Amino acid sequence: MKKSFSLFLALRYLKPKRTFVSVITLISILGVTLGITVLIVVMSVMRGFELKLQEKVIGFEAHITVENGGLLDNWRQIAKELENVPGVVGVAPYTHGPALAQFKNHRLVPMIQGIDPGKESKITEIKKYLVASSTEDKDGNPELDLDGDNCVVGADFAQALELSVGDTLHLTSGGNVDQIIDQLSEAEKNGEKDPKFFENIKQMVLPMDLKVTGIFSSGRYAYDSNVVLVPLHIGQEIYELGPSTVHGLAVKTSDPFTVNVTKQAIMAKIGPPNLASTWMEKNKDLFDAIRMERSVMFFILMFIVLVAAFGIMNTQITVTVQKTREIGILKALGAQTHQIIGIFLAQGMVIGFFGTLTGLALGMTLIRFRNETRDFLSDVLGIPVFPKSVYEFSEIPAAVASSDVAIICVSAFVICSLAALIPAYFAARLDPVKALRSE
Repeated sequence: MKKSFSLFLALRYLKPKRTFVSVITLISILGVTLGITVLIVVMSVMRGFELKLQEKVIGFEAHITVENGGLLDNWRQIAKELENVPGVVGVAPYTHGPALAQFKNHRLVPMIQGIDPGKESKITEIKKYLVASSTEDKDGNPELDLDGDNCVVGADFAQALELSVGDTLHLTSGGNVDQIIDQLSEAEKNGEKDPKFFENIKQMVLPMDLKVTGIFSSGRYAYDSNVVLVPLHIGQEIYELGPSTVHGLAVKTSDPFTVNVTKQAIMAKIGPPNLASTWMEKNKDLFDAIRMERSVMFFILMFIVLVAAFGIMNTQITVTVQKTREIGILKALGAQTHQIIGIFLAQGMVIGFFGTLTGLALGMTLIRFRNETRDFLSDVLGIPVFPKSVYEFSEIPAAVASSDVAIICVSAFVICSLAALIPAYFAARLDPVKALRSE
């Protein structure tokens, strides 16, 4: 009965009467609605970004890479040992290093990654990211063609060098610079004049011609602008490695999110000086930055709810001033302090409840129609909102986490309730005699 009494008066005070207080109440509810809507949309979009980025990294990078700080001379033996480790699905060799790339008058220094196409297909999903290729499968989809002296380049790299499928890319390795300098120094000391000697040095610095047979777009600028894929034997030739020598081994696991367990099993199998690194460790700074930004954005945007809470407090203070006489009468009739507090606390809770409910509904609606909203705003404002050329996503990614939504809604409701508690407490402490006398 006490609860019903407080709630009855709270709802009666909240009835629209076209007064200034009613307007402030609606503004307070609107403030809570907007705060929760923005929080849900921003947190969901940022979580979607993180998951999409994880998907791209896992699809283009190996789950685990095994190196020893130098060269793996016995990679075939190590690969056989890794294939017997529980959780390992596939193993593929690779070479990796910089080289000078030239086409027409354009020059860049990308990372040249030598791979075995047959083994690499079990590790990554490079074929999935091909946007152009010289060959296609029976369904018309681009095929990975890395036979002979072919190469596949990133979309941004191709744009920077104005490359197209079928063009010839010239690669010059810097791996033998020390050897060339040593031979030239020796020739200078000995007064070398044999034409064959200088012809051999010339062959060492001549570029290697590779035909561009494909262009990929992973959605990450670091890959698309700085990676050239070549056959493994080309990578070994560029860095003057033998057929049994590579820079490392790429490993795919059955579960990319439990790679630490597989990594420990790998290290127990092969041991130092070999070193295993996971995709999480290599991209730790990137994902830590995203999580930190999401946390910071949560606290920053929560200030919108705090502003709305101050609006609720302002409303309650105004109501307590206007209802001084009624409070005095209630106190004179025997109303208890907790009942008076309950009236104004219930008002804040009702405002917080409806603000939270409408904010949740509006936030989920905007998440559902986020791309349509983006297109509408682009048409109205006349500028591209969320352009693909900048963010590398054709659609706005989003992932709604029930835990995030629950924290947002509960936090907003609690803040709104606490905002009403302070004026409710001072209203309950009014002396009924002084309250009636003031009228």
